[in-house]
Amino acid sequence: MLRQGVTTILGGNCGASLAPLVSGEDIEGLQRWVDVREININWQTFDELASELEERAFGVNVATLVGFGTLRRGVLGVEGRAANSEEIRQMKFLLERAFTDGAFGLSFHLGVGYEQAAENLEIVELLGVAALAKRFVKHHLEDEGLHLLPAISRVLTMSRGAAVRTHLSHFKALGRSAWEQFASALVMIERAQEAGLALTLDFFPYTRTGSHLLHLLPEWARVGNDAQILERLRNADGRRSVTEALRQLTLHYDRITIASSQRNVFSVGKTIAILAENAGVSPEEVLIELLIHNDLRVTVFNEVISPEHIQTLAAKPYAMVASDGVGHARGAASPGDLPHPRSFGAFPRALEWFTKEQPLLSWEEAIYKMTGFPALLLGIRDRGVLAPGAFADIVIFSPEELSVPATYENPYLPVKGITHVIVNGAVALEEGELPEKFSGKFLRSS
Repeated sequence: MLRQGVTTILGGNCGASLAPLVSGEDIEGLQRWVDVREININWQTFDELASELEERAFGVNVATLVGFGTLRRGVLGVEGRAANSEEIRQMKFLLERAFTDGAFGLSFHLGVGYEQAAENLEIVELLGVAALAKRFVKHHLEDEGLHLLPAISRVLTMSRGAAVRTHLSHFKALGRSAWEQFASALVMIERAQEAGLALTLDFFPYTRTGSHLLHLLPEWARVGNDAQILERLRNADGRRSVTEALRQLTLHYDRITIASSQRNVFSVGKTIAILAENAGVSPEEVLIELLIHNDLRVTVFNEVISPEHIQTLAAKPYAMVASDGVGHARGAASPGDLPHPRSFGAFPRALEWFTKEQPLLSWEEAIYKMTGFPALLLGIRDRGVLAPGAFADIVIFSPEELSVPATYENPYLPVKGITHVIVNGAVALEEGELPEKFSGKFLRSS
């Protein structure tokens, strides 16, 4: 992150956060993202997490949201039903407490298993808590493909009812069959803004997504905990039903590349179509077997985003740049993991694309979309600007030399042209070298 000029990151996105952890189900939910055996989880509440992280130094500043999926899984487990009034009360209490203790907002991903069953009533109740606390709400749309417009409509309807600041995460029309809906989606967004809704969005400057292979399964196949999903895939009838459902989706397996598969390292960097051809089986069979062998922990790149749409978003005043990426430690490269290059160059890539290759924005406009604008959204005071008295989070780079060599095949190549990164007034990166001590802090909303 430092090598691409990031000074502050926001976690807890897409409905998943590190706190509050109410039950063992919450911890299992983290397992899809990281091996929890490597983490000493000694907290439950948001305040306990924050206190733990405040004792540590990071390369960058760290802020976080509360995930709706984490709240719901902690209170309801993985039951696929609507929350009752008592369960809604418990989730509201946990969220209120997290906001009091410094969480910056609330995030949703209504397209994943244990969030799918949530009804608008319980969601609006939580949106009201966010509005009262003057926090914003961040949505990973439940469908970014064929049902993009209904997904946007649902978010807008609930947000209007709660009068809450609303943000759409990594916005896109996913897949060529959904591209024709893109213009209508922007009309919906802009009409909602004209009607008074505080609505923003972010996007990343790449045409390939980076996501869990699991999310390609139909919704009903992702219901339940990991053990239940795996049993469904192993069961002959369940496997047959999943296979048929996948065939109905007309997925382009020649554009879906395996990005991580710890137990099938040979598959990394290959498309599902190539793997199926080499094995003499169907692409659906390859997909299911990869999920089973890796306990569902497989990620993919999928070439499904229009570059013209990205350029359109770049020029919109309500759109900001995000990476949708993750941090990687020094020397963390693994043969079983091919990270998305956005984790190493999203922001310089946006500058390179929108000011040099396609001059859609001035340097000042482009930089604002990744500094002052997101700081304004989060309500972070004295960051994201160069001003007397502000925290010295500064990136020094050469516009002429700025370039992003990182590719999907070799994502670890460092950005060129960034010479220094300063975090909280201390040098965090100098000519590509990291310091012995980090100066990043955990941030609480106030």
